[in-house]
Amino acid sequence: MEFETLVQSRRSVRGFKQQQVSRDVVEAIIESGKRAPSSMNTQPWHVHVLTGGPLEELRRRNMEEMVGGAKVKRDIVSHGEYQGVHRNRQVDIAKKLFGAMGIARDDKPMRQDWVLRGFRQFDAPVSLVLTYDRVLDPGAVCHFDLGALCYGIVLAAWDRGLGSVINGQGIMRSDIVREVANIPEDEVIMTCVAMGYPDDGFAANAVRSDREGNDAFVRYVGFAD
Repeated sequence: MEFETLVQSRRSVRGFKQQQVSRDVVEAIIESGKRAPSSMNTQPWHVHVLTGGPLEELRRRNMEEMVGGAKVKRDIVSHGEYQGVHRNRQVDIAKKLFGAMGIARDDKPMRQDWVLRGFRQFDAPVSLVLTYDRVLDPGAVCHFDLGALCYGIVLAAWDRGLGSVINGQGIMRSDIVREVANIPEDEVIMTCVAMGYPDDGFAANAVRSDREGNDAFVRYVGFAD
């Protein structure tokens, strides 16, 4: 698939078929995704792929902790709650998703269940936990590299018929993720990617987020009019 077509067609998938994803397919996805740009070819990344029993344990423990009111315990520093225009964009996509799923504004149980989907990895059959070498902290360069790897993986998955959700909720209790996946302490857990074959009957999968027009965030300097 041509790159532009691939980017335009890719979307976040929040509902998955309960169909296993083979190790060979994941291996091929990572093989393609790892060609992402890396600062001076440092390749600071690691990928921990969970499925089956370990992923089910991670889902269960995340749910139990968050429903029980446990505090968030990420490895990475959080910006806190979004404000201003960033909050507005967050609310806009939530409204679209809730509308597609028929979740009313005052339906607290269903809204809570939607939030909990993230903690249970959107019920995807595979989760890729992305980490980077702790020795490189503090610094944004390794974060940039990991983001590039993450997007490369998502595009490579879509090209093979798999959907993904880049899922920060899945690592809100990084201590549990570290224990279940046996991730060494010298790696920082940054995010995870829920992955599987899309369920086309899941209404939220048809939702596309809005993007600002280029005039809102792009400046051209030095170009002739």
